[in-house]
Amino acid sequence: MGRDAAGDNTTDYDIVVIGGGLAGLTAGLIAARYGHSTLLLESTAPGGHLLNVEKIEDFPGFPEGVAGFDLCPMVQEQAERDGARFELAEVQGLKPDGPNGRDWRVVTSQGGYGTKAVIVAAGSRPKALGVPGEDRLYGRGVSHCATCDGPLFRGCVVGVVGGGSVALQEALTLAGHASRVILFNREAAFSGQETYRRRVAEHSAIEVRHHAAVEEVLGDGAVTGVRVRDVVTGVESEVELAGLFVYAGLEPNTAFLRGRLRLADDGRVPADAWMRTELPGVFAAGDVRADAPGHAITAAGDGATAAIAAHRYLEARSGRG
Repeated sequence: MGRDAAGDNTTDYDIVVIGGGLAGLTAGLIAARYGHSTLLLESTAPGGHLLNVEKIEDFPGFPEGVAGFDLCPMVQEQAERDGARFELAEVQGLKPDGPNGRDWRVVTSQGGYGTKAVIVAAGSRPKALGVPGEDRLYGRGVSHCATCDGPLFRGCVVGVVGGGSVALQEALTLAGHASRVILFNREAAFSGQETYRRRVAEHSAIEVRHHAAVEEVLGDGAVTGVRVRDVVTGVESEVELAGLFVYAGLEPNTAFLRGRLRLADDGRVPADAWMRTELPGVFAAGDVRADAPGHAITAAGDGATAAIAAHRYLEARSGRG
C-alpha cells in the first residue's frame, strides 16, 4: 500500500472499521460481503477482550460453549476470505476529508486512511478500582484475566471483585485452580445471569461476600491481601490473598473521538437503532455504543447492523439507494 508525501496511505476504502473485537470483526465480514472495500484497524490481536474468555455459553450455535480465542479467529478468517483487509494500527483521531468534507480520514499511528464510512467498534478495557496498591501490584497478583493467570495461583486463595456475569464466570474459572475464591460484591445481590449465580452458589470453593468494597490492595513486591469495607456497617477488615482479579466494569475506548463526536456521560457513543451516530457516515457498534448490553451475541448483532447501515448510506450517496 502506497503513502503520499504526508505519510498517509494513498489507497482509500469504502468502509473502515475501527476495532477488532467481535463487533468489529462481524462488521468487517458483512461489509466485505456487500462488496465494499473494507479495512479493519486494530491496535493488538483481533478479538478484543473476548480472547481471554474461556467459554462463551450464550452464543447461538455452540451448545457446549465456545472459547473466545476460538470464535474470534473464525470470524476473522471469514472476513478475510470475503475480502476484508486487516492492519495493526492504533487509531488516534477522526477528521473530515474529501472535496466537500463528506468523507473521513482515520488518523492512526501508521498514517491516515481515507474512507466514505466509518464503523467505530473500538471495544473497551477493564475498569480499574482506583484504590491504593492496585496499579503498583498490577501483574504482581492483580489481574483482569482468570484464563491467563489463574494457573499461577494453583492451591492459593484469590479474590474476585465484581457482581456481573464476567466476574461470576471468572470466579468459576479460578475455582478450577485456586483452593478458595472469595468473591467481593459491593451490592446486596449479583447482577449477572442466573445460570452463573446458581453455579457460584453451588460451588464449594467459592465464598461470596456481598456489601464488600475493596479499599486497598496490600503487599510490597506481590499481593498479600486486601483491605475491605462493609458498605452497610462501615467496618473494615483485612483479607489474606495471593491474587486479586478485578471485574468492576468496562471503560470504552473512545478517547480518540473526544472533540469530534458527542459522547455519553460514561464515554460511550450515542447511536440509533441502525447504529448511526450524529455524524453522517459514522456508525457505532459493540461495547462503545451507549446502552449496549455487553454480550458477545449483541456485539455481533451490532456489527452486522452497522455494516448494513453503512452499505445503505453508501448506496444512497451514490444515487443507487
